[in-house]
Amino acid sequence: MIDAMTSALLLVGALFALLAAIGLLRMPDAFTRMQASTKASTLGVGCLLAATALQLGDVASITRAVAIGAFLMLTLPVASHVIARAAYLSDAPLWEGTVVDQWREDAERPGSGHESTEHSRSAPRRPEAHGG
Repeated sequence: MIDAMTSALLLVGALFALLAAIGLLRMPDAFTRMQASTKASTLGVGCLLAATALQLGDVASITRAVAIGAFLMLTLPVASHVIARAAYLSDAPLWEGTVVDQWREDAERPGSGHESTEHSRSAPRRPEAHGG
């Protein structure tokens, strides 16, 4: 029974890792690539760590797997945010289908605390109203 659950977790973890790799290749800009790879790889590694802890079963291995999982869950979102912010501030191109640029809107609002940040981005694209 343990072997079947371990195999299932390993398969699910490998599928999430594959989805993260496909997301890196298929997504149109740095921000969507980052979102796809961060979320899918975190879930994949979590499943792989759970399978490892389940298969090994001793307290030391379970403790290590939990510590590694906790470290990844704490650091990946922060690292992803910092990389996204650096990409945005270095004017990484947005996907042409991007409709809302919330950071630009916040920076342009008086009293937001972002007035000192200069943005050279063009205005966000808005869907055109059809009809009369």
